[in-house]
Amino acid sequence: MNLPNKITISRILLIPIFIILMSVPFEWGSIQMGDRELPVAHLAGAILFILASTTDWIDGYIARKYNLVTNLGKFLDPLADKLLVSAALIILVEIGLAPAWIVIVIISREFAVTGLRLVAAGEGSVLAASQMGKLKTWIQIISISLLLLHNWPFAYLNLPLGIITLYLALIITFYSGYEYFQKNWHVMRDSK
Repeated sequence: MNLPNKITISRILLIPIFIILMSVPFEWGSIQMGDRELPVAHLAGAILFILASTTDWIDGYIARKYNLVTNLGKFLDPLADKLLVSAALIILVEIGLAPAWIVIVIISREFAVTGLRLVAAGEGSVLAASQMGKLKTWIQIISISLLLLHNWPFAYLNLPLGIITLYLALIITFYSGYEYFQKNWHVMRDSK
């Protein structure tokens, strides 16, 4: 249990706090943004989500810089990302800020890739995240952050950047899933 793995676990532990912030109807008021309002609870949730997401970069940086990459980390890091992103996307559907069908496609891809990783683990190998998978995660994080912030500051410009990046995340998610299965199909083909 090295430092990067502890940071990854802290990301997982922040998820229930994020869910509570976004799900419990706290009456903390709202901030006016042009013709829109941003509930303070959503702002707090967005800040927590961004903080948790930042730990993804921090744990990876420390693991690579100090040669602390472990199989546990290769397993936990993408799992933590999937849990955080899935929770946030489901919350966005609940509060009416993301279309359910996009969230279903994104989460389905995550389940499929996790299934492939479990088969690989059963065969004694760990499949690390690809560069396209990492790009997918960061585009999802940017999109979710913008949507949690009700598209601030782009709401002032009437530019729906949050939803635009969500569609971009959908495309990259689909492509990276296809690429991941194409590259690692031998795991399924050769499993016992």
